[in-house]
Amino acid sequence: MQEKIKKIISKSIGLNVEFEVLKSPRVNCGDYSTNVALKIASLQKANPLIIAEELKSKILAQAPKNLFSKIEVAEPGFLNFFLASKALEDELNKICLEINKKTKKSKEKIQLEFVSANPTGPLTLANGRGGFWGDVLARVLEFSGFSVEREYYVNDTGNQILTLGKSALAFLGLIPSEEDFYKGDYLKEWAIENVSFIKKNKNKPLVVGEKAADYFLKEIKKILAEANIKFDRFTSEKKEIHKKGLIEKVLKIFKKSGLVYERDGATWLKTTKFGDDKDRVLITKDKFPTYFLADAAHYLETKKRGFTEKINILGPDHYGYVKRIQAAAEIIGLKKSKIFITQTVRLVSLGKEVKMSKRKGEFATFEDLIKEVGVDAARFFFLMTSLNSHLDFDLNLAKEQSTKNPVYYIQYAYVRAKKIIEKSKTIKGKMIFQLLNSEIDLALIKKIIEFSEVIKKISSDYQVNSLAVYASELAAAFHNFYEQERIIGIDNKDLAFSRLKLVKDYCVVLEKVLDILGVSKPKEM
Repeated sequence: MQEKIKKIISKSIGLNVEFEVLKSPRVNCGDYSTNVALKIASLQKANPLIIAEELKSKILAQAPKNLFSKIEVAEPGFLNFFLASKALEDELNKICLEINKKTKKSKEKIQLEFVSANPTGPLTLANGRGGFWGDVLARVLEFSGFSVEREYYVNDTGNQILTLGKSALAFLGLIPSEEDFYKGDYLKEWAIENVSFIKKNKNKPLVVGEKAADYFLKEIKKILAEANIKFDRFTSEKKEIHKKGLIEKVLKIFKKSGLVYERDGATWLKTTKFGDDKDRVLITKDKFPTYFLADAAHYLETKKRGFTEKINILGPDHYGYVKRIQAAAEIIGLKKSKIFITQTVRLVSLGKEVKMSKRKGEFATFEDLIKEVGVDAARFFFLMTSLNSHLDFDLNLAKEQSTKNPVYYIQYAYVRAKKIIEKSKTIKGKMIFQLLNSEIDLALIKKIIEFSEVIKKISSDYQVNSLAVYASELAAAFHNFYEQERIIGIDNKDLAFSRLKLVKDYCVVLEKVLDILGVSKPKEM
């Protein structure tokens, strides 16, 4: 609707002016407002109220019949749009129809890489946060018609795998421990369970590391499945990048760009040309490719498989990585490349931070959090906050079975709606949309039809927390409707039937929202 109104305004003004069409903050300001008259007045040094009055007539002449019930001019020069009943009805029917029909896939292929934690141990809370975010973003993009591949890039070679093997050997006392070794009890437990294999390969730490990495990757896949986080592809760095010669191919592309040089025995790429704070090493003086070069080869592999865009969601320790990989993507030709960084997660109980110590019976991993609060609460609490904001995860609230808990509140609204539909099967009447004219009816209708705008916005800015916020607002509008309006027991059967149809439409939209969020739809609460 916002886009439709903006197009009508653009036709009416006949000028190249940047302006906004936003949802109105208050009911008495209509459904949408625009600042276009203020923008034009600023350019023409004119009175914005006079310009707004002139535009009002032009817009009404351009607008389709029954789109607006009225347009008002408000100080200091805003135009406020009030949607007509027919426009609300058409938009509601259109949204429900679009939800129920199969979406046609576009030719544009997007690769969405997320989680991609090294297979050297269990997933962290930050991994989980990126996992839920990526999973929901993929669902939004797929619903919007994009072809999406969900990729987990497995760093299954290199120094971290060698270090993993050495760490296992050290736990068994076969070699001295070093400061950079992995120290977690999870690895100690694995080493004890695989004593025979490790002793047999005590002189082959890389072989030990590869076996451990295979085990931890299986464990990672298991918890991802439990969390309802789906992937289409697990890409092995060892098999898909190194063994297929992509390291050499991407290095050749870099050299052809004229941005590669030698210094101190190493090979460098001029990433500073793309805003990086310093140039980056591609080949060390010991003639080993860097992680950066391997990651650049991975971007080349993505491009070779026909993707037009790559979205990468990384953990909070990857800030310095962004500029260099964007530089590589641009040189390779994968110019539609975006990187998002997840902020840290802090667990809070009774207002205090929960320290991470398994020995004290508290949890430290993503898996432990899932087991403690459940998948629904974990997903929704992670998704409520923007990815670039630090998150305080309230453990007590996440476990509370009351309407104070936002995910419980939304699911309760769903159960209430389903109960109404079940109890109202015998109601007969006509669907007369104009009867849905109370302030409460209209508030619910208008909140339902926001769905398409929310999805469209997320498809362009990727801020999936907007959908969690919308789900809460949609539930609030329904709870208000449930408590103040009647369906069962009223004399006007046409009004009862019309409200019942509204509840059914609400369920269609809420079910789709919950499906995209990956939150379950309980039958009882």
